[in-house]
Amino acid sequence: MKHYIPLFLLIFFFFSCVPSKDLIYLQGEPIQKKEIKRINDIPYKLQVDDILNIDIKSSDERLVSIFKKQENGNAAGESSGQNLGSGYFSGYSIDGYGNIRMPILGEINVLGYTVLEVRRKIEKELQKFIKSENDMFVSVKLSGIKYTIIGEINSPGPKIILQNKVSIIDAIANSGDISIVGNRKKVEVIRNSVNGTQKFVIDLTDINAFHSDVFYIKPNDIINVVPLKQKAWGTGTTGLQTITTIISIFTLLTSSFILARNL
Repeated sequence: MKHYIPLFLLIFFFFSCVPSKDLIYLQGEPIQKKEIKRINDIPYKLQVDDILNIDIKSSDERLVSIFKKQENGNAAGESSGQNLGSGYFSGYSIDGYGNIRMPILGEINVLGYTVLEVRRKIEKELQKFIKSENDMFVSVKLSGIKYTIIGEINSPGPKIILQNKVSIIDAIANSGDISIVGNRKKVEVIRNSVNGTQKFVIDLTDINAFHSDVFYIKPNDIINVVPLKQKAWGTGTTGLQTITTIISIFTLLTSSFILARNL
């Protein structure tokens, strides 16, 4: 039995540590494409609780001033996810019926529309007040990309990044990176859309993650970083932690054996 104890401890040591290959992002060499392929970038369709920033410009300053809102908050708060910042106060929130409510124009249904389609709807309504199409400029944008990240992440919770396009790498970096016991090979992305709820899995240790349909996240995505088995075992994640655990177990077994012999 004495001869098997070192072997058992050695096997225990190797299976308890988190291998370095499980901690490194985007490993491998990119595959060289021999042909140009169109990127399947489907425009995002607006959902309830999304916030739109709508900017209207015209030579009719009196009319344009009606649509301007006073901005509050700060951009730093928006990026960190502490609050919705200026976008929350100055933007137009989509209510439970899929509508936004604008001065003069009233309620406009935008649920399931793209920002381009919403811009065209607003331009059409404004033509009732501004006769010349060349005398108006309408810009419609999402008030940042909002997502929620949970699980083995150093800074979980709802976040907002003030960009038009956000990769899952951006989202994780903005959330303090995945903890050492987070499974980078099986990161889950839960996505709600007009077609229902979908769940995807992406391997962030593989360079081919760039080609995944969820490499670029959508507004309101939920990113779930599941734990590695090492966390459930509770044996330590580094070599030093594992050695400490092994010594503790070995000391306990030895003490129990000596006590049993002396009884």
